[in-house]
Amino acid sequence: MDALPPVAELLPFIGALLIAGGIAGVLAGLFGIGGGAVLVPVFYQMLGVLEVDEAIRMHLSVGTSLAIIVPTSLRSFMGHKAKGAVDMDLLKSFVIAVPIGVLLATLLVAGLSSGVLRAIFAFFSLIIALKLLFGKEDWKLASNVPRGFGKHIAGGIIGFFSTFMGIGGGVFNNTFMTLFGRPIHQAVATSSGVGVLISIPGMIGYIWAGWGAENLPPFSIGFVNVLMVLIIIPVTLMVAPIGVKLAHSLSKQKLEIGFGIFLILVAARFFASLV
Repeated sequence: MDALPPVAELLPFIGALLIAGGIAGVLAGLFGIGGGAVLVPVFYQMLGVLEVDEAIRMHLSVGTSLAIIVPTSLRSFMGHKAKGAVDMDLLKSFVIAVPIGVLLATLLVAGLSSGVLRAIFAFFSLIIALKLLFGKEDWKLASNVPRGFGKHIAGGIIGFFSTFMGIGGGVFNNTFMTLFGRPIHQAVATSSGVGVLISIPGMIGYIWAGWGAENLPPFSIGFVNVLMVLIIIPVTLMVAPIGVKLAHSLSKQKLEIGFGIFLILVAARFFASLV
């Protein structure tokens, strides 16, 4: 795409981006996610209407989502940390493992098709949603998170698959922590910090993976579109504290049901795009 469409044609999409940014910011605080599960499908549709090459459309959506998650996760993390809800010991143990998982994913992403990325996104979203909606209190692997090497492996897996999906790690970290006996509120709060560990190296990795790629739209640096980032970041930063407040006002059951329904909608959207 050599030139931007007329401004009049872009206005509806800019409006959609602003709305998506508001939703993503609230979700970042509410569920401890960076909002990528909302932003990625919006980006994918918008880039399709703008006739961006299908071969790079999903890659660009995911990479741009990760770039936006950087400040959103930071803002959400600071809010949860101020309330004393973050498990800082677990987060510190992830400082090396999670970025390693992110790095491995970015080394693979350039060779994956758009359809594979969408399928990964949808599959894991659905599995985790079913666990949240139909799981029982006794569905736990242990009473506490693994120690030593097992914890590092978990961090690497969280970083790895979150990078393919363009999300901040909340989907996988929430599931990991609750399966190992941690309260959902603590899992949500800690996931905001995991999002910081994923989004920064993930953004850099997608820039590298897309460097020199053909048919990138204007204002793209690798698989990150700077124009989309600049439009959405201010909105997400303003509304993220609303989500933090909601997270600490809801019961465990309501939080899990809300998160599960949200993930089912996301999975349905991506499965439909594969047809």
